[in-house]
Amino acid sequence: MKNPTPATQAPPATGGTQLPPHADLNLLRTFLAVYRSGSFTAAAPRLGLSQPTVTAQIRTLEQQAGRELFTRLPRGVEPTPYAHELAGQISGPLDALAGLEDAGQVAAPVHLAGPSELLCVRVLPALVPLVADGVQLRVTQGLPEPLLEEMRAGRHDLVITTRRSRGRALESVPLADEEYLLVANPVWARRVAEHPEAGDLCAALREVPMVTYAEDLPIVRRYWRNIFGKQLTARAAVTVPNLYAVLSAVNSGAGYSVLPRSLCQEYLDSGRLALLHDPEEPPLNTLFLVQRPGSETNPDVVRVRDLLQATARGW
Repeated sequence: MKNPTPATQAPPATGGTQLPPHADLNLLRTFLAVYRSGSFTAAAPRLGLSQPTVTAQIRTLEQQAGRELFTRLPRGVEPTPYAHELAGQISGPLDALAGLEDAGQVAAPVHLAGPSELLCVRVLPALVPLVADGVQLRVTQGLPEPLLEEMRAGRHDLVITTRRSRGRALESVPLADEEYLLVANPVWARRVAEHPEAGDLCAALREVPMVTYAEDLPIVRRYWRNIFGKQLTARAAVTVPNLYAVLSAVNSGAGYSVLPRSLCQEYLDSGRLALLHDPEEPPLNTLFLVQRPGSETNPDVVRVRDLLQATARGW
């Protein structure tokens, strides 16, 4: 007759992974925080612990498991195959337990980040109903890579970015496609249309000042490459800090530029801007929504995420 399984033995994980005997919940929480943040340093503030304490707890769990959980890298750590399986086994129960612990408490603010212009024009107006319903937002603007690094450190719950996150710790889902348009003030648009070389738009635009937000002209260069099949050789006449400033300068008559439709549609509708070119397939930039693992224990994060995904279909 076989001996019964001891009550203290943990059930086997998916794929044959087994929890360490007598696994401590605090050690498992620390492991999951390191797994999701990608480093001991980033996990420490999320846990309210010092970095040496986090390191010591991971070593203890590795000793109990008899296996290495993370490969130490110059910047952060990489989970081993065993760690991936262990995280898959424990993440659901630990998140559910965290939700029970938070039950009855006031929901924490939702920390949301993304490009400044998109936040102002699309995101915040979409979230007005939730704010009216009591959801608290803490909004940060910035560039993709710094925002994702801050998310790994636990600073943001949701990040809207123009590129997929790298690595397995953060999952990106497509949110919407942003269309880019070649525009100018109507006065410049008429001059281009009346130019002797109006049939060659690139040639006609050589005499029109260009406005951009960066010296390397990333958006305009991409438009020329994808739509005209040419390398842009012109230099910017005006360089400004952001796309809002580009819009302001172009609207005032400083020249032409390429802008996202979300930012300039209102100006096109009112006639303050004119469309210089209308290709069959304008350049698109896919926006991605990234959610910090474990943040779903805050129900307001889920509400913000779901509303953004639903609203973005009409962007």
